[in-house]
Amino acid sequence: MSAKTKIVVLHMKEMIYTLIFAGLGILLILLLIFMFLPKQKDKAAETGKYVAGVYTSSIQFNDSTIDVQVAVDENEITSVSLVNLDETVTTMYPLMEPAVKNIADQIVAKQSTENISYSEDNQYTSMVILNAVNDALQKADVE
Repeated sequence: MSAKTKIVVLHMKEMIYTLIFAGLGILLILLLIFMFLPKQKDKAAETGKYVAGVYTSSIQFNDSTIDVQVAVDENEITSVSLVNLDETVTTMYPLMEPAVKNIADQIVAKQSTENISYSEDNQYTSMVILNAVNDALQKADVE
């Protein structure tokens, strides 16, 4: 066996550059992992059905826009009301306010928009209001 000696010359400058780039590469990989890992759920998601707040949904009647406002706590619906209600709308649609009051009372009592009863006199108005309340509750939903 012949033993040939090999001499390896390492330049200190190249070693430092290599170590710096390797460190930056590892740091970049760790940063990407932490950015794209799924985050833990908020405490509101663990304890309640809704994110507490006031949510609105708009209804368009001819040239007027009416906002249906739904206030929720973490676990319950506290109120349903109309906002930006013009006198012209109340004059043109006199069954609007009684329908909202009837629906709001039922929703707050049942804590749901399912199985809400309304009279045949204002069934279409009630359906539009229920759709707006459902839209607002979807905004308030934790998920």
